[in-house]
Amino acid sequence: MEMRRIEIFCKVVELGSFTRAAEALLISQPTVSEHIRGLEDALGERLLDRLGREVLPTPAGRLFYTYARNIVQTRQEAIQALELFKGNLAGHLVLGASTIPGTYLLPTVAGSFKVAHPAVQITIRIADSAEIGEEVVKGEVEVGVVGSLLNERRLTFEELFSDELVLAVPHGHAWSGRASVKLEELGNEPFILRERGSGTRAVMCRILEEHGLDPSRLHVVAEMGSTEAVRQGIKAGIGVSILSRYAVMEDCEHGLLSCARIEDVRFIRPLYLIQRKGRQESPLCRAFTAHLREKAAASA
Repeated sequence: MEMRRIEIFCKVVELGSFTRAAEALLISQPTVSEHIRGLEDALGERLLDRLGREVLPTPAGRLFYTYARNIVQTRQEAIQALELFKGNLAGHLVLGASTIPGTYLLPTVAGSFKVAHPAVQITIRIADSAEIGEEVVKGEVEVGVVGSLLNERRLTFEELFSDELVLAVPHGHAWSGRASVKLEELGNEPFILRERGSGTRAVMCRILEEHGLDPSRLHVVAEMGSTEAVRQGIKAGIGVSILSRYAVMEDCEHGLLSCARIEDVRFIRPLYLIQRKGRQESPLCRAFTAHLREKAAASA
């Protein structure tokens, strides 16, 4: 049984698509199909059901995947351990992150890690905190950075970084240049809100409520499904919003947006490193999390 076929099978199961697996592995879709057929022939079992564009594991496929994933992970850890023994650090590390740390924080940290260890390949998967937590539990990603505490006992949460939310307004807005805005002023201004389920929205609403402003009193003119969409909406003059400082820092520095604090209110949320309880870190993951902690300590 070829290891390459096992790796391709795992990727198809994880991405739910022959096409997406081919793109991720930088091979053609017919090559993926050929490897899956070869694996099924070798095992004498159908492992995947092709349901239109969606691909799902059969009962035999789900059983085999639990072992196949462990085989792939063990192989990667063995290679990393041998490279480390030789004085090198190499391998492929898959990180998970929610939107803010995945877009604005981890790329910089991964970049500095790559400078020190050029043979390392890093993949960053970005999704909401709950989805990243689930992937860490399943072992699909070894480590994650998220902006919410999850109700998941199988995870450990280590507070590393902090994220401040700020009031962002369009260039030329009446609030531009003001150091702060009174809380009661927010209620009359067109406001762009993140979608339900957003960690940024949850933190913002909780802190507003704690300071006596019911979020339902906001004059919401739009709800948008990503930080980037909200940022572009503010620049287009649709309304104002409260976003991560990481997301708007560059625009504020270049005068494309203006940022202000709300009087007597601080929107601070921790960013957590999450890992699966009881799981031993691979040598590569251990080196990266140590690097991540160093960067967090330096930024504190």
